[in-house]
Amino acid sequence: MVEGVCPTENNRMRKNAMDWRVFFSTFGVIFLAEMGDKTQLAAMTMSAETKRPWIVLMSASIAIACVSALGVLAGSLLSNYLPLEWIKRGAAIAFIVIGTLMLLGKF
Repeated sequence: MVEGVCPTENNRMRKNAMDWRVFFSTFGVIFLAEMGDKTQLAAMTMSAETKRPWIVLMSASIAIACVSALGVLAGSLLSNYLPLEWIKRGAAIAFIVIGTLMLLGKF
């Protein structure tokens, strides 16, 4: 407990503190999932074509941030109405459907 701070204030400070475990596990999972995917290859191609790597980096970063924000928002909203197990199953089904469509050349 921080000296001179009431217990409820101390709890509020803990809730607002950065959770580094969540930060690094999220970073690691997203970093590994995105390594070598279509987005990275598209950014590499755009950078080679335009010879403007900083503009490509900025625009790709903003695009990834926007897509991630949509995912975070969807997850936050869904978690209010559905159990985590159903959300995980829905994500797994989406991966299977997208993978199947890619194999069939339809995605």
